Amino acid sequence: MGSATREALASSRAALAAHGSTADLATGESLLNAGRVIGDSSQLLSALGDPAADAAAKSALVRAVFASGLTPTALELVQSASASRWSSHDDLLAGIEDLGLRSIAASAPVAGTVEAELFAFGNAVSSNAELELALASKLGASSAKVGLVNSLLAGKVSEQTLTIVCHLVQQPRGRRIGELLRYAASVIADQSDTSIATITSAATLAPEQLERLRTSLTARYGRRLTINQVVDPALVGGVHVQIGDDVIDGSIATRLKDLRLQLAG
Repeated sequence: MGSATREALASSRAALAAHGSTADLATGESLLNAGRVIGDSSQLLSALGDPAADAAAKSALVRAVFASGLTPTALELVQSASASRWSSHDDLLAGIEDLGLRSIAASAPVAGTVEAELFAFGNAVSSNAELELALASKLGASSAKVGLVNSLLAGKVSEQTLTIVCHLVQQPRGRRIGELLRYAASVIADQSDTSIATITSAATLAPEQLERLRTSLTARYGRRLTINQVVDPALVGGVHVQIGDDVIDGSIATRLKDLRLQLAG
């Protein structure tokens, strides 16, 4: 992430926080819709993402394009984001998406629900090659992907989760579906000052084992953790933990691999 994007992202998040409770589900939906409209127009994206363009002119352009299509809060946030300098055009889209996801997170009725639903859907997709292909194929129409998501999730998950998944399949920006869902879940968690720890083990861990891990990891990272558990018999034993970009690999499979490399060397 470039320095310009870091500054723009911090400014955009501060603007979101200033709106407080007005940043709700409708605002999040509007922001994600705006991101898709901008991303689908190379001319609009180029104009708004141009770091040399006048901020007031970009703000006026956003107002002209979206005056009747966004909630008032979403319109202000898109204007603010567009007026900032981003390191790349794609970073501007990522920034608007980040604002949309955070607005949706703030509207979730129960903390942790959206992250859990995104994780569960990600598991379902990864275990079904046909479903993964249908959602990820560049040849498939966005409307068909949204229809498929609705048929699978409508009435079974929260409005927040459904809105997020429908957006992700429409604007993947080169990301695989599993990566998309993990990224969205991490943003949702971060908005509530929580991190996601994905714990992979050869067999299902007992509740007391998970709680010990949670306590240890919380002390290490200094923030609350949402635990996602994955079972992978190939690990043989031990656990593999991932929190953001950090990986703690204590699996027996990795130890055996390291040992074989040492012997071969």
